[in-house]
Amino acid sequence: MISREEAFVILKRYLNEPDNIKYSFAVEAVMKELARILSRDEELWSRTGLLHNLDYEYTKDDLANRGNLSAQLLEGLIPDKGVNAIKSNNYMHTDYIPTTSIDKSLIAVDAVCMLIFATAKAQPSKKVDDVDLNMLITRFNDASFAPLVNRSRIELCNDVGLDLKAFLTLSLVTIKAISGSIGL
Repeated sequence: MISREEAFVILKRYLNEPDNIKYSFAVEAVMKELARILSRDEELWSRTGLLHNLDYEYTKDDLANRGNLSAQLLEGLIPDKGVNAIKSNNYMHTDYIPTTSIDKSLIAVDAVCMLIFATAKAQPSKKVDDVDLNMLITRFNDASFAPLVNRSRIELCNDVGLDLKAFLTLSLVTIKAISGSIGL
């Protein structure tokens, strides 16, 4: 498997928008923490999180190819479990159905990071430090807030052994811990 440094070089080659890179760092951090909690391979889960959106800037208007292009680029660079998880994140348009804990975790983490970023950007300060758990739960329950965030994807946390409150807490705390380095 490629190192974190090699993964970062690849990330910078394919993602140019600073917000997309920051988002990738957030997904990486939450995936790594979730792997730690679940006693899974932290390196694999963090690389999968970091590189999951590798093709976003090329496929944002082409859902049928999102995930497939990243999977092709990463074949042989990360284990098949990671490649499959990336494909499962867009399972409606890829040939891979999410079945494993890393698959379901990536789907849940990707969606919860979107919710946390949207909640932070809705604050006057635009900072995640001003988001608390109760606010995040309220935003989760308000379908009119960030309507593109699929709440059922977040609820896949239940399939990997975390209830919603624990998952939201873990995700928020983890993102807050790196907020200074990602400017959120």
